[in-house]
Amino acid sequence: MGTRQGHWDTVYGSKPLTGVSWYEPRPQKSLALIRGTGVGFDDPIIDVGGGGSFLVDVLAAAGYRDLTVLDVSATVLEKVRDRLGPRASGVTFVHEDVTNFRPARRYAIWHDRAVFHFLVQQEERQRYIDALRDGVLPDGHVVIATFGPSGPERCSGLPTMRYDQAELGAVLGPQFELVESGLSLHQTPWQTPQEFLYCRFDRRG
Repeated sequence: MGTRQGHWDTVYGSKPLTGVSWYEPRPQKSLALIRGTGVGFDDPIIDVGGGGSFLVDVLAAAGYRDLTVLDVSATVLEKVRDRLGPRASGVTFVHEDVTNFRPARRYAIWHDRAVFHFLVQQEERQRYIDALRDGVLPDGHVVIATFGPSGPERCSGLPTMRYDQAELGAVLGPQFELVESGLSLHQTPWQTPQEFLYCRFDRRG
């Protein structure tokens, strides 16, 4: 994990979870796309690069019982455990770089908000896609949000990629069918707008 872990441990160690640019008090877009899949409360969901997102809190409160959060930062995973309190016992935490992730099981939903666009090297993107293909059930779903075509070219001191729905679909490959997509303006805690592309893909049987 090396340099990437060090970078994100520094970010999360120096700021509150509500003070990073991608903070949102309630992940409405992600939640709507997840609910739209129709998965059951016992179906497994993984939040890849979950960071300090409140998605796991909201899903747990809504009744979803098989939740996994993966992140490269040990610092942020500990902060999320502390925030969840007793509810953390019902969540699986995976300390891993997604580009090195070898899923031990498959998930009904693979959720990623604001991780994939940090993978600017083709080799890293391919390793991510390999993990995605290994980690999603044959009838599973991918809910993914990246910076849109007018999104920032850098974030948190790192370069980023920007996508439209066709470009993102081409990267994921023909195994995944685009079901829903849309652009959304996210307001950072300091009221700077960032364009995000939200997509839901269903895995072809």
